[in-house]
Amino acid sequence: MDKIPSVNLQDFLSNDPARKQKFIDEIGHAYENIGFVALKGHFLDDKLVDNLYEEIKNFFELPVETKQKYEIPGIGGQRGYVSFGKESAKGKKEGDLKEFWHFGQYVENDPKLEAEYPANVEVEELPHFNEVGKQTYKMLEKTAKYVLRALALHLGLEETYFDQYIKNGNSILRPIHYPPIKEEPKGAVRAAAHGDINLITLLMGAHGRGLQVQNHKGEWIDAIAQPDELMINVGDMLSRHSNNKLKSTIHRVVNPPKELWGTSRYSIPFFMHPVSEMKLDVLENCIDEQNPKQFEDITAGEFLNERLRELGLIK
Repeated sequence: MDKIPSVNLQDFLSNDPARKQKFIDEIGHAYENIGFVALKGHFLDDKLVDNLYEEIKNFFELPVETKQKYEIPGIGGQRGYVSFGKESAKGKKEGDLKEFWHFGQYVENDPKLEAEYPANVEVEELPHFNEVGKQTYKMLEKTAKYVLRALALHLGLEETYFDQYIKNGNSILRPIHYPPIKEEPKGAVRAAAHGDINLITLLMGAHGRGLQVQNHKGEWIDAIAQPDELMINVGDMLSRHSNNKLKSTIHRVVNPPKELWGTSRYSIPFFMHPVSEMKLDVLENCIDEQNPKQFEDITAGEFLNERLRELGLIK
């Protein structure tokens, strides 16, 4: 594949079995071949998107010392602010050229999980920041639920197979700011080549050049969504669970050409995680003679901790 396919979630949500099956086939084919789709017909409306961008720009324009108030020690950056250059891709020494914020799960009726997850961090200086973040989180989580229902059917599972694992799951909404580049970066890029940890990632803000995806031939292709589309990709957890039937694809955010160094870039991924107890053991119906079991048994929580250590976010 040399371009990212586009699909429409409204096909899946329609009462027309043929349209629903068309969506399942299209997204299944895309995820088996390139691991990415551009998705129309999601649950975010334009006003919410505009409000979110306004709030995150306001936050990242705050003085550094104000932002650092919200950098919480001892939680591996899972909530609140993570300062510039803190995170690096697996195997990279150089920190990525970005700063970001984390909104986490809003747990409902589960005191055990409420105790397990760090609390969300409230920004005192911006009265609407947290509410707009929460609304966006909920709409992206809802979108992700239906994408996973389509993938469950593609994998020969019950449609609602993933629902029990993603309810109150350890998902993260991450507004990212790539600041203007002031001098020649020494080996660092805005986000080095990496695969995502989680089940699926829903990305807002892939409208300009920058995000690139590596196809099966090893070629880097631009992944550019239309303004009304989310870019959605398979993460390593789902790839493991499906015995690599659904592909977690290496991607990166490259530095802009020199004439655009003076510009900021914003992108907002939603990392859909299950609850920590979910077993990521390879699904039986993804194993056959041509595709023997490729991965050891592991839970989502164990896998996440392993990867956060590799990223330098947990020591």
